[in-house]
Amino acid sequence: MRQIPKELDGADDAADLAEGGNRFSQWIGFGNRGIIADNDPIEQEKAMKFNALLTNAVIFHNALDIAEIVRQLLDEGWEIDPEDLAHISPYLTEHINRFGEYSTHELGIQPDAYDPKLDVDFTPLREQDLTAASLGQAA
Repeated sequence: MRQIPKELDGADDAADLAEGGNRFSQWIGFGNRGIIADNDPIEQEKAMKFNALLTNAVIFHNALDIAEIVRQLLDEGWEIDPEDLAHISPYLTEHINRFGEYSTHELGIQPDAYDPKLDVDFTPLREQDLTAASLGQAA
């Protein structure tokens, strides 16, 4: 296996993230193999916006699930390394059954308030980002 030089490691992270998002969006918009059959620009825009809305909703739901699992692990006494969390993708699809049956009896249930706080110290990652940004500006 070929080793990636340390200075190049992560150089394409933004591109990889964008490509992952594009693949995820295409996976979400699976109807008609992703082809918008209508020639009406208004209908095309509606289809694209609906796909973007649905994609963002699923990504947010995945992020909530990930945060809940992290909270459970912290409650169980696990130590969470922020570097590990930095490699978790919200583009998860294994748990989604696109052709399944979906219950609507829970639609009227008010969800708990969203808690964005995780008891994980992300300071080391922020310091790495600042160092990398200053190195990039010096070049």
